[in-house]
Amino acid sequence: MKQHRITSHPILDTPKNQVVTFTWNGQPMSGYQGEMISSALFSNDVKIFGHHHKDNSPQGIFCANGQCSQCLVIADNLPVKSCMTPLHDGMSIRSVDGLPRLPEDDTPVAVAEIPVIDVEVLILGGGPAGLTAAIELGKLGITTIIVDDKDRLGGKLVLQTHKFFGSVEDSHAGTRGFEIAVLLQQEIETYKSVRVWLNATVIGVFSDGIVGVASNDAYRKIRPEKLLVATGAREKMLSFPGNSLPGVYGAGAFQTLVNRDLVKCSKKVLIVGGGNVGLIAGYHAIQAGIEVVALIEAMPEVGGYKVHADKLVRLGVPILTGHTVVSVQGSDHVESVTIAQLDANWQVIERTHRTYGVDTVLIAVGLAEVNEFFIKARYFGMDVFAAGDAREIAEASAAMFAGKIEGLKIAKALQRYDGDIPREWDEKAEILKSKPGRITESRVPERESGVFPVFHCTQEVPCNPCTSVCPENVIRTEKDLITGLPYVTDYEQCKGCMACIAICPGLAATLVDYRKDPEQPMVTLPYEIRRDKVRKGQLVLVTDVDGAWLGRYPVERVIANKKKHPGTLLVQVRMAREVAKRAVGIWVQEKQTDPSKIYEQGALPDDAVICRCERVTAGEIRSAIRNGVKDMNQLKALNRAGMGACGSKTCRPMIWRIFQEEGVDLGEVTDRVDRPLFVEVPLGILAGIRRGDTDA
Repeated sequence: MKQHRITSHPILDTPKNQVVTFTWNGQPMSGYQGEMISSALFSNDVKIFGHHHKDNSPQGIFCANGQCSQCLVIADNLPVKSCMTPLHDGMSIRSVDGLPRLPEDDTPVAVAEIPVIDVEVLILGGGPAGLTAAIELGKLGITTIIVDDKDRLGGKLVLQTHKFFGSVEDSHAGTRGFEIAVLLQQEIETYKSVRVWLNATVIGVFSDGIVGVASNDAYRKIRPEKLLVATGAREKMLSFPGNSLPGVYGAGAFQTLVNRDLVKCSKKVLIVGGGNVGLIAGYHAIQAGIEVVALIEAMPEVGGYKVHADKLVRLGVPILTGHTVVSVQGSDHVESVTIAQLDANWQVIERTHRTYGVDTVLIAVGLAEVNEFFIKARYFGMDVFAAGDAREIAEASAAMFAGKIEGLKIAKALQRYDGDIPREWDEKAEILKSKPGRITESRVPERESGVFPVFHCTQEVPCNPCTSVCPENVIRTEKDLITGLPYVTDYEQCKGCMACIAICPGLAATLVDYRKDPEQPMVTLPYEIRRDKVRKGQLVLVTDVDGAWLGRYPVERVIANKKKHPGTLLVQVRMAREVAKRAVGIWVQEKQTDPSKIYEQGALPDDAVICRCERVTAGEIRSAIRNGVKDMNQLKALNRAGMGACGSKTCRPMIWRIFQEEGVDLGEVTDRVDRPLFVEVPLGILAGIRRGDTDA
């Protein structure tokens, strides 16, 4: 069977992994030792993992982060989340069709005694915030345990192939996310007081101050003096007909498959959401050789950085603002998606419906804090802190500062640090959390001699690595602020080293060199997509900042500095003097995907599934609300909304929205009663039984 793997990537290495065999519903297949089952199945073009017991609807991956249970399979006779369970040789995997049966075994089970591990600080989450907090604690010799449910540290950094914004000194600006994860891990390893537990899932916090952890198929109890919750965020979902079809999932799940596991999980995608997550996911898709037919955003403007949007536009991706997804069509998997334009009152405008043939729809409409552990720990009176997205949704660079700050706060609370927390840390954290600023007109230099960079970034965002790498120190930002736009102070001093071009996270800097031919200057363009498209002598379609074509030009030279700037190619072309300073990027998706047909109207929104676990629709929830229900717990009793395996992590925000849409004062709505455990866990683990001790 053909493997759907990414065998060539402009940024990521494609290491050779140990190939193992497994069976899927009795059919032999192959995968890589230790990769997640879900990725192994996707690589074998298996995207339906079972069918729901209620209506036989197909089930597939959704979050790929252990937050839901959409990817449940039976592996070696045990129900497991396929996105969190590693593959091994000879594994027998079956789809879940209907309700899984418990093993028929009445053998008495002896409950083992679970010892309690005492530690000064327990950190939940090994992402950017958790790691930087641990580094500050490690410097002071404070005993610390980091618990993370993945097989490596870094959190969402592991999924990021793009270069980070911020500053070089404070947040590794100009370095790619997965590389930052490695740098932080290497520093963690230098501190003997810090222990790391990987593949360890925190399942709950309890009134006696104990934190329960399922680690290596065993249950462990940890009693920390201080608890830091740095559990990140989960993606929000939208309610529309077809939203639960396999092929509709979060951008984070897509990045997990494509960037972490190098699985080519799609051919054509449409992205819903113009924040940084959606814009970056579109860029990652193109790097992986996947076509992005369009990115849509309900707001009049994209909410993410303009340079991220500009990169997509220059590659040939249409960005349609003021649009929403109406419905997704398909029998057992996504086959097409219908979108439409919105009016000023957020209503769909008739006769604006368009349908695209795609196999994947990525939802990137915002993130919600994974903060239930923090809330419960605070309720129980534990000395608990929060950092990163678990406290406030922001960029990873801001999360790194938040972790440093909370790390020192914890040290002060332990009386292990008597200094002050640097005031500039708070100031820098606030700057890095700031929303994109004003957009100005492009300021192209009038100069047409010598050599110099042209900066095509026109929006104020926290980013200034170009000022750090210039060996002549002639690049500054307005008012010397990290959010100021860059400019050249002395053009005569520029030697054309191209360092600022190579490091720019937004690929928004170019170099124009008039020294050899003033009428046909050499233009250097940063490029991070398919390398076979920019070989010497090939014609490339060069665009301006808005994606307008400037013409086709032969590649004169391709420069790659694998040591300093791995993954970024500097492509040089000679262009006419009239357009040279306007050149920014190289168009990749020359063939646009047109809508397949026009719809007069979309499907009824009442058909949309809100509770994915129990297959409860928006119409069922609206009916209950109109009959007077104002209690989430009563709603659960009536139609099981929120009763599923994920613990209402996905549906709860959408149910609140329906209450609001129905005119109910949210202050009058009774929220759900939280479960004691926030994550599913086999009963045998709580009893102290390791997998393999019994067949139960």
